Amino acid sequence: MSLPKIPLAGVIGSPIAHSKSPQVHGHWLSTYGIAGHYIPMDVSRDDLAEVLRALPKMGFVGLNVTIPHKVAVMELADLVTDRAILIGAANTLIFRPDGKIHADNTDGYGFLENLKTGAPGWKPRSGPAAVLGAGGSARAVITALLDAGVPEIMISNRTRVRAENLKSDFGSRLRIFDWVQAGNMMDDAKLLVNTTSLGMIGKGEMRVPLDGLRPGTVVTDLVYAPLKTRLLETAEQLGCVTVDGLGMLLHQAVPGFERWFGQRPVVDRATRAAALR
Repeated sequence: MSLPKIPLAGVIGSPIAHSKSPQVHGHWLSTYGIAGHYIPMDVSRDDLAEVLRALPKMGFVGLNVTIPHKVAVMELADLVTDRAILIGAANTLIFRPDGKIHADNTDGYGFLENLKTGAPGWKPRSGPAAVLGAGGSARAVITALLDAGVPEIMISNRTRVRAENLKSDFGSRLRIFDWVQAGNMMDDAKLLVNTTSLGMIGKGEMRVPLDGLRPGTVVTDLVYAPLKTRLLETAEQLGCVTVDGLGMLLHQAVPGFERWFGQRPVVDRATRAAALR
């Protein structure tokens, strides 16, 4: 009698040693008693295509994808979801039994779930959202917010042309502010999202004026190192509802784990603790 194959999944990127995904998925595998493994793999751009062809033959059922491969994997996949196409990047791959590679992006899902959990009183239709940054994370956030029904998204980026590219892709519900005017977005915003690396350990500080923030405005930062950024600290002092960035990392991992291992995991305190180990 042949034994069932042990399902394998992992995360590919370069560098990869900093990834918290192995801690999160390892915790879930242990919690649910699943005989599987989740492995971090440092893969160079030159080896990407060869690695993606080889892994399914070795028992891999899927992967998370991080920098610098989130765009390149879309070209190597057989099927790409609409939301991954809209965002322009994929972070989750499923190796299907028929041999096809299915690419998806769960960042927007993770962002919204984190927001719902951390700020249950926030209603998408309650008013405009302000987004700082115009990179790949901003695209995922904007896609999720527009789908959820946010009436207007104000966006500001240090390089204005990148914000203009987003407006041309996403349309009239986006309004651009010059970076020096970014503080003016706070007056009307019901939600403020930082998608830049400003405030992250080793990066520049967030210098956008925040005095326009009002008590009750929801403020979330995609940066989670440190867990409480200066943006969140200041927003808290102003009476805002703050949501840290770790939850997005945890929630975006849920759909992939469910597809690969057949169990929908729950994001709880123990999951957060596992990520922070």
